Amino acid sequence: MVTDDRHHAPSAPTPGTPGARHADAPDETPVLQMRGIVKQFPGARALDGVDLDVRAGEVHCLLGQNGAGKSTLIKVLAGAHQPDEGQVLLDGTPVTIAHPVAGLRLGVATMYQELDVVDGLSVAENVYLGHELASGGFTQRRAATQRTRELLRRLGHPDISPHREVGSLSAAGKQIVSMARALSHDARVIVMDEPSAVLDSEEVANLFRVVRELTAQGVAVVYISHRLEEIRQIGDRITVLKDGRTVATGLPAAGTPTAELIRLMTGRTVEYAIPRRPPVAPDAPVVLSVEGLTVRGELHDVSFDVRAGEVVGLAGLVGSGRSEVLETVFGARRPVAGTVRVDGTPVRPGSVGAAVRAGIGLCPEERKSQGLLLDEPVYRNITLSTFARTARGSLLDEAAERRAAREQIAALDLRPADPERTARTLSGGNQQKVLLARWLVHGCRVLLLDEPTRGVDVGARAEIYGIVAELAAQGAAVVVVSSEIDEVLGLSDRVVVLSEGRVVHAGPASQIDEHRVLDLVMEGSAA
Repeated sequence: MVTDDRHHAPSAPTPGTPGARHADAPDETPVLQMRGIVKQFPGARALDGVDLDVRAGEVHCLLGQNGAGKSTLIKVLAGAHQPDEGQVLLDGTPVTIAHPVAGLRLGVATMYQELDVVDGLSVAENVYLGHELASGGFTQRRAATQRTRELLRRLGHPDISPHREVGSLSAAGKQIVSMARALSHDARVIVMDEPSAVLDSEEVANLFRVVRELTAQGVAVVYISHRLEEIRQIGDRITVLKDGRTVATGLPAAGTPTAELIRLMTGRTVEYAIPRRPPVAPDAPVVLSVEGLTVRGELHDVSFDVRAGEVVGLAGLVGSGRSEVLETVFGARRPVAGTVRVDGTPVRPGSVGAAVRAGIGLCPEERKSQGLLLDEPVYRNITLSTFARTARGSLLDEAAERRAAREQIAALDLRPADPERTARTLSGGNQQKVLLARWLVHGCRVLLLDEPTRGVDVGARAEIYGIVAELAAQGAAVVVVSSEIDEVLGLSDRVVVLSEGRVVHAGPASQIDEHRVLDLVMEGSAA
């Protein structure tokens, strides 16, 4: 049962707030009600009596830390999980959503945080996968292509061809396809799980425009995000989950202080501002040197240095070459020109093994598909780059692996603190900690972080900021990529701005702001 710590906001929002359009009908039946939802997994009660009411035409934000039960709740709503107890009601009528297709037929469309696209199919085939347009038993490919083109234009991406294979798109491009798929259904409720996580500021603005279009038409939107500033911009009301329970519901998005939201989510006051660090000594040795790095069609003569104890941020829009720089430095892409040096020694290009031996570590943008062995235990994921240290001859020493992993699990407060737990079962924040633990065990000289706080709650975000600061204090060279420009500027000593694979600016982070970064990107694109 939900106890006395649960908070309810007044049913009528304060005039002038985003949710004020509902004030004239506070007693209307919500289009969606979830009552007393319980979901039990082996060894864990993921949902413990959760309630959620969503009105037609509103953006209802669902907040909570990683592991609070948000993803499980929306999987119950989508029909991917069956509740052990509780009811789902649409327009006041109890419904059984036995599988995802049943959810779509009832008018519930879901965009998952884990991209659910099929790389080998075209964009149009992905958008209409499972509900293909057909007439007389024949698929109407031309109609699907045309409607997909219209959806992409609506999302602000007329440049994406409906015929393009999805596997060739960036993570942001795949997210746009996932959005188009959700919009292709005549849905009355659309669930968006971290929809902005891989989008740049312009794409987020397009997303918000589409969300407002939908709500103006009476569609109910359930919006999940760890970016609290987004909640202010797009949300009407808020429900907060903690440990599988509803601890607050109906809170006005515009009127609830950030500190109160954090307290409700975490049970404590969390200071998640980026910690201040002392300036790097001007004579500190250069640990990482990148000179003239060129990858055909992607990077053009990229150069920068990172000194011991320094954090350098790579800023730019999605597609500017930020991730490609990190992947090339790590050896995952082969340059046609340029050199990478660690402590003055050249690293063999196009070789991940050579990069790791040189002391370079990468936490990639897509941690699930690029960084983790999801069905392997936590300890194996942590020791993946250091097998030689824990091996006995040609055999792995699993006891030594577990010991090394337990040290990092304790140091990073990884939850649950179980080295045998498979990586797939961890929350996003704890999966990110596993990747960080891998390179802490390795003792890398250079750490490359691509979107280190994507899909991470405020508590874990604060911890990751602290880890970056501690690594820098120990003399590591850190390179950070983030779609949140204020995060890049806050974490970094110096910032390198990229546009279309070229460096258009490099200088102290303290001497540039978000507006200037965007100006530089636009100027570089026009050049």
